Amino acid sequence: MHIVAIGGSDAGISAALRIRELDQSAEVTVVVADAYPNYSICGIPYYISGEVTHWNNLAHRSRAELEATGMRLRLDTRATRIDVADRRVALRGPDGSPSWLEYDELVVGTGAVPLRPPIRGLDQLGPADGVHLLHSMDDTFALSRTIETRTPRTALVVGAGYIGLEMAEGLAARGIGVTQVEMLPEVLPTVDPQLGALVRAELVRNGVTVHTGTRVEAITRRTDASTALQVSGTGPDQEPLTWDVDLVLVAVGVRPDTELLAAAGAQTGPSGAIMVDETMSTGLPRIRAAGDCVVTHHRLLGATYLPLGTTAHKQGRVAGENALGGQARFAGSLGTQVVKVFDLVAARTGLRDDEARRAGFQPVTAGASPDDHKAYYPGAQPINIRVTGDLATGRLLGAQLIGRRGTEVAKRVDTFATALFHEMSVASMSDLDLSYTPPLGSPWDAVQVAAQAWVRSHQPPPRSSEPERTLDTAI
Repeated sequence: MHIVAIGGSDAGISAALRIRELDQSAEVTVVVADAYPNYSICGIPYYISGEVTHWNNLAHRSRAELEATGMRLRLDTRATRIDVADRRVALRGPDGSPSWLEYDELVVGTGAVPLRPPIRGLDQLGPADGVHLLHSMDDTFALSRTIETRTPRTALVVGAGYIGLEMAEGLAARGIGVTQVEMLPEVLPTVDPQLGALVRAELVRNGVTVHTGTRVEAITRRTDASTALQVSGTGPDQEPLTWDVDLVLVAVGVRPDTELLAAAGAQTGPSGAIMVDETMSTGLPRIRAAGDCVVTHHRLLGATYLPLGTTAHKQGRVAGENALGGQARFAGSLGTQVVKVFDLVAARTGLRDDEARRAGFQPVTAGASPDDHKAYYPGAQPINIRVTGDLATGRLLGAQLIGRRGTEVAKRVDTFATALFHEMSVASMSDLDLSYTPPLGSPWDAVQVAAQAWVRSHQPPPRSSEPERTLDTAI
């Protein structure tokens, strides 16, 4: 059996690894559009910042390690067409020459491409002018060359989502004065504005100039020698704004790369992503797809588009196993995400109020700010936690957390994610047997304190002669 995987990032490589793990006799060929298979795109901001000292360190596995598993890599090779009837893929090799590659089963993981907002001049300017989008290793090298050869003093980052925030920090770490522009009312719009405001304050505290409710409208190349570029936009009150900078980075999100599958007849769904079922089947015979090019089954929302590396790894593994005739199922996502912004960590899982309401729930949200560990042990710091639950049933629907680095925000959001996965109620969070020692936690962990705050706010206490369970603060 010959299985072809198109795409050398998370989904394609995960599929190939799973195939070789389960069946050493299966032939696997991975078609990779560039020369960098299995590189961590999520790690790019930390290479730009200098924290990752060499780009090769971004590789999850080296080329030699991948090939040692028995898979074949076709690098710098693009898949241009799928011939569904004859089970073959048209390729364009490194030298531009065409060829065909036959398959018994096909896994497509073409990923996503950066969104290009309607900014005048963006299509005419590029890395040579100091204007960058960031998604691939080639994009990374282009940005790195601009920084090293032009030594920019100032930069403007368009977008304040996860990548935009990480890149603002990375550029600031290189001594560059950063201005960040976000069209929406607050930075990190995937969390509630109250928490986004904390992230904004952290940016400002570290020297980043932040403009929210502001739209970038044009980028032009300057003719004088003071700065390379002029960016113009409109502020919250429609006032005109201009910024003279040396470098512009546009990071406003991605869209699924579906051209190959859509041309082959695959159906599309939310955000134009390829529709797949829980086995990662596209509906086309012997063709599965996974990762950022496909819809995601969300355990609370159903079919949605939610491009995440963690999801791509899981979907690729499912697709690879089923290409061998397996019966694996993708269990679904909860949109669990975390980001570090200087010394602050923000995370979320599940749904916010507006998302839950659109999905038919009766959501209510309560906030709490418990310490990360016992206050009498030095260094205790608060974690801002917002818990969302369903008023009718008490079911946990989501959580958002922000705290200082070291407060274990990432692991605490995982506790909420696990509870969501198992459809627990907010009240039952108090029954979880979580670890405790004064330097690291409290008898009631911060996630339980926040859950209890939601229960007190939104659910009446049970009528019973037994005393109500209260927080233990004495130990």
